[in-house]
Amino acid sequence: MSSASPTLSLPGDPPGGRRAVRVWGIGVAVYFVAIIFRTSLGVAGLDAADRFDVNASALSTFSILQLLVYAGMQIPVGLMVDRLGTKRVLTLGAVLFTLGQLGFALSPSYGMALASRALLGCGDAMTFISVLRLGARWFPARRGPMIGQVAALFGMAGNLVSTLFIARALHGFGWTTTFVGSSLAGVVVLVLLLLFLKDHPEGHEPPPAEHAGAAYVRKQIAAAWREPGTRLGMWVHFTTQFPGMVFLLLWGMPFLVEAQGLSRGTAGELLTLVVLSNMVVGLVYGQVIARHHAARAPLALGTVALTALVWASAIFYPGDHAPMWLLITLCAVLGACGPASMIGFDFGRPANPPERQGTASGIVNMGGFIASMTTLFAVGVLLDATGDDYRVAFSSIFVLEAIGVVQILRLYARATHREREHHVVSRVEAVHVPA
Repeated sequence: MSSASPTLSLPGDPPGGRRAVRVWGIGVAVYFVAIIFRTSLGVAGLDAADRFDVNASALSTFSILQLLVYAGMQIPVGLMVDRLGTKRVLTLGAVLFTLGQLGFALSPSYGMALASRALLGCGDAMTFISVLRLGARWFPARRGPMIGQVAALFGMAGNLVSTLFIARALHGFGWTTTFVGSSLAGVVVLVLLLLFLKDHPEGHEPPPAEHAGAAYVRKQIAAAWREPGTRLGMWVHFTTQFPGMVFLLLWGMPFLVEAQGLSRGTAGELLTLVVLSNMVVGLVYGQVIARHHAARAPLALGTVALTALVWASAIFYPGDHAPMWLLITLCAVLGACGPASMIGFDFGRPANPPERQGTASGIVNMGGFIASMTTLFAVGVLLDATGDDYRVAFSSIFVLEAIGVVQILRLYARATHREREHHVVSRVEAVHVPA
């Protein structure tokens, strides 16, 4: 059950404890490294444009392809986690994203660099859903939402590493040394998970999975999609996540340097503020939702409204450049996008049984990455078409936010009604299980 709902200890719940923290911590470390690799392009965008001699549209293709692969892999990865278990999927993911980062470091051409980012995106796609499933296997169900928020917090710490260290290393050591050196982190976490990670504690083995096949795959996807909570979670994730991701992943640094006239150092500090804000807001949102079940939708919609207001104020500010206080406010508000997107999982989780959690999480997780990919492409095309007019290009976010808000409002009543039904059934089943 979501932490936003009354807690319920179910028979057979894993015990948690220190060993659970250690094992789950290895999975989080893999996710942490994946985020470093994913966001490293955000601070290297201008360097990549010079290295491969490409324009804005071609530069955005790096991130678009990476996110296209990531989004396209979410449902297959969810099915793989449900079928194969966490350790196998995480191992494959770590191998792929490490090879992708290493290939990006050594690519002599734009085409090879694109292929490397696609490989990185494929490996990255296997991490977060696996970490959510690992937490569900090692901790009691009532801890699930907090486990997800903490995992996201460590992910943002990986983003912080990118903005603080990779940006500086690029200018101190150069492209190849920086990216080759960072790829070694992938080797370290791969060794850790091979040696120490286990899918579940003793005595808490999951029931045998059904035989894989086309019918099983269709059944899993269709059953998860039929739940209004899964679709609502996807649209919450879609609407909340992408402004902050687009800013951090690629376009924040060029916007602050080229459109706002800031130095790279100052722009890097503002990107760091986005990450720090994300970490603080994530803790606040997690506590609020844990105590107030009805706060999920207001927090998500409020974040969308505030993001749109501050974004519009910054890009349409009269004059050549927005004042520093407004840019600081923008970056602080963008930090709320990631925590708000986690609310999507709190809608999807209670709507689905344990054997479908990976598939449902994959559907939810697609939302924000589809929106991010679409916006990255739109911004790049509009910048080229308008001669680098960021006001026009950055206005594209309002279109996707409007679409997402309409879908959230359409699905909310049905999803919450269905969730109450699930909660009643769970309480009845728990009461009738023999001690």
